[in-house]
Amino acid sequence: MDSLSQYLELYRLNREALDAHSAAPLNALRPAAFEALAGVRLPERGDEGYERTSVQDMFAADYGVNINRVNIPADVAASFKCDVPNLSTLLGVVVNDAFHPLRQLDERLPQGVTFKSLRQAAVDNPELVSAHYGSLAPLTDPAVALNTLLAQDGVFIHVERGVKLDRPLQLVNIFSAPTSLLAPRRVLVVLEDGASAQLLVCDHTQDNSTQYLASEVVEVSLGRDASLDYNHIEESSPLTTRHSQLYVAQNAGSRLSAGSITLTCGSTRNNFSIDLHGEHAECTLSGMVIASGSQHADNNVVLRHLAPRCHSNQLFKYVLDGEATGAFGGRILVTPGAQYTDAYQTNRNLLASTSARMHTKPQLEIYNDDVKCSHGATTGQLDAEALFYMRTRGIPEAEARNMLMQAFMADVIDNVGMESLRDRLRHLVEKRFNGTGALCGDCAASCREHVEK
Repeated sequence: MDSLSQYLELYRLNREALDAHSAAPLNALRPAAFEALAGVRLPERGDEGYERTSVQDMFAADYGVNINRVNIPADVAASFKCDVPNLSTLLGVVVNDAFHPLRQLDERLPQGVTFKSLRQAAVDNPELVSAHYGSLAPLTDPAVALNTLLAQDGVFIHVERGVKLDRPLQLVNIFSAPTSLLAPRRVLVVLEDGASAQLLVCDHTQDNSTQYLASEVVEVSLGRDASLDYNHIEESSPLTTRHSQLYVAQNAGSRLSAGSITLTCGSTRNNFSIDLHGEHAECTLSGMVIASGSQHADNNVVLRHLAPRCHSNQLFKYVLDGEATGAFGGRILVTPGAQYTDAYQTNRNLLASTSARMHTKPQLEIYNDDVKCSHGATTGQLDAEALFYMRTRGIPEAEARNMLMQAFMADVIDNVGMESLRDRLRHLVEKRFNGTGALCGDCAASCREHVEK
């Protein structure tokens, strides 16, 4: 039985239970998702034309799925221990694939802002959820269809027209289960015209001895002149597999600043699909990967310029050590109607060992002449002359190497729109290269104050 067939059989045997523990807008797409998966397979390594993660292999293990919504205890506060600067946020937590209720979160939210369980939002406001859920993530993608087939809950964020959040939202994803588990996570973000928000998402694994698989689909709809700063930080275990897909639709004048930071992982694949639909839309996309041992991280971007006078800028950097492998695929599409487009894509990679491997494939696809576009990729090793110079000044080799690698990541951190998060990332990157760990949450006492017992 291949990796997809086992989940199709699971659905056949548990249709009623899946629907009974979810909500109507989510249930409505399940039959179409099941039909879309008939006769297809999950992508394998090499399907995109170069070395990348095999999605087939990522889903192949015999993971459990919490269909009956059994309460799995988790020490939420255990994921919040660090000595880096605190970041004051409005906090929500997902334990495995269920939104965890936090004390007084609703009272802390400004008027016009919703941050709650997707399942509950589908009950409270089914028309709004139905209008957006599944509207951007296509069921023709087998990984999206599988997530849609199994997802029973998720996170819903809605900011009404003209509302501007002055305090970031933070979503913490925690894996905690006594057995191997697949968590089909779903996030739906809707910012109406003129709205603005900041969202920080953090991934943590509590039990490093258990295999976990995160299947994540995020849909983001930005109205006219809306603005979103979105950053995702992953600190998971070597036995954690993460398959994440971000779909964004930007209307005229909207602004997206998105960052993907992989500090520790097992095997990770991040897909970004961003459509600029309206004039003067802007997108800044940054990615950072620090991988060592046998870790693997894969980022793939498809950014479509569909309207004139839009701007996009991509910067992805990798530092790979040990036996780590990385991959980057980037495609910029400029359609015939997208005159006066500015689009730039850069991938820079640093191999800190002779056994690390990087695969990269940047692409431009342009169908009109009135554009300014560029793309490029480089892969190299630490500067031997700079390393020698630092050692002659009395800096130990290990410390000199860490300093050079930290400096290499500086411009990715500078792209982060949230100043307090930039300060935090500098600490986290330093700790990661120093080998002292990089726990990015707030203190345990702060977390316990907000968690419902």
